[in-house]
Amino acid sequence: MSWKDEVYTVLERDPAPKSFREALLFSPGLHAIILHRISHRLYLKNQFLLARGVNYFARLLTGADIHPGAKVGKGFFIDHATGVVIGETSEIGDNVCIFQGVTLGGVSTHKGKRHPTLGNSVVVGANATILGNIHVGDNVKIGAGSVVVKDVPPNSTVVGVPGKVVKTSGEMKIDFRHDLLPDPLVDAFVNVFNNIAELENRIADIEKLVKREK
Repeated sequence: MSWKDEVYTVLERDPAPKSFREALLFSPGLHAIILHRISHRLYLKNQFLLARGVNYFARLLTGADIHPGAKVGKGFFIDHATGVVIGETSEIGDNVCIFQGVTLGGVSTHKGKRHPTLGNSVVVGANATILGNIHVGDNVKIGAGSVVVKDVPPNSTVVGVPGKVVKTSGEMKIDFRHDLLPDPLVDAFVNVFNNIAELENRIADIEKLVKREK
């Protein structure tokens, strides 16, 4: 995937840039990705010090810290970039979108695989945290502020702390409408209120029968 394709990905998914030139010059998420691809090539050639140097410059420039060892697929999009942290053994599939403040972190200090793997067409909301050597399936949507510490099946929606699967459906298109994600707490309250209303109706019917018998 060429750097031009990276720019077109920004234009496709971010309505703010009005032109190719504007997207190229003023999209920190794009700069973070391009610089990461450079540092990753150096990392694969065992030029670790130089790779970390590029990584450090990218963090200063964009606010995103993507370790040179992380594997990133095609069509990756980072919105705003500020506060994004992606660990060394993270693996990210194709057409993944993440927002500001997202962390793909580890939960141990061993040298093996210790960071998450994201499938294709995953959307991760702002300030969400995904921890450990877990797998997030294709077409998953993770709500803003969620903390995910367990595997997530494909075509699911995850919200909450800790993250819980609240919806599973067929294949989904990339969708940025985090305001439309289901809220399990609200759903639980609605169920409680519905049950209370049903009990009140039953009690009212029983009271009517008692009055008739008197």
